[in-house]
Amino acid sequence: MKNVVALVATAALAAQGASAHYIFQALAKGSAKGVAYEYVRQNTNYNSPVTDLSSNDLRCNVGGATGGNTSTLEMNAGDPFTFTLDTAVYHQGPVSIYMSKAPSTAAEYDGSGDWFKIFDWGPTFNGGQASWNLKDTYSSTLPTCIPDGEYLLRIQNLAIASAHNPGATPQWYVGCGQINISGGGSASPSPTAKIPGAFKATDPGYTANIYNNFNSYIVPGPEVFKC
Repeated sequence: MKNVVALVATAALAAQGASAHYIFQALAKGSAKGVAYEYVRQNTNYNSPVTDLSSNDLRCNVGGATGGNTSTLEMNAGDPFTFTLDTAVYHQGPVSIYMSKAPSTAAEYDGSGDWFKIFDWGPTFNGGQASWNLKDTYSSTLPTCIPDGEYLLRIQNLAIASAHNPGATPQWYVGCGQINISGGGSASPSPTAKIPGAFKATDPGYTANIYNNFNSYIVPGPEVFKC
């Protein structure tokens, strides 16, 4: 009987851990929620995060090195788009969107080239309190000035240590969509960074204690590119 109780308790804890995780699984034009894994590369680690700053899995998640089974979404420069999760972001931390131009097709691209950031959702401070933009959809707009071609459109949430375990290793929740842009310009986006390499364990936004004297925050990674 004791073994049965222990097994039930273990299963309950596992379920709680799983429910606290989430996956960026759909990409669509405008504000639509999209279809899971139609334009987003499907990961193979269920809803588990990436925690190794030196891992190539930081690019497009575990199992997302290529996207041969993923369709590529036709878009125009300047189009709005929306990423949707299976459940709302639960862990406090910033959400950012990156892009990287594929040398040929997005489906074949492993994300080893240069990445530039197009948007950050950081905390809002008010009356000594910080609030994070935790939800199940994130919408932004493609830059109008970037060259035509196929890109990886990457979204990430850096989950800073939860309240019950401050100081724990931050977790990365990542998804990559595949898009083909028309009607763009000739800008060379900058600054750029490699992934892995863009984020370091010494970054203030990576090591921030969000539970003690938390009144400012710098989102890790390069500055946001704007046309």
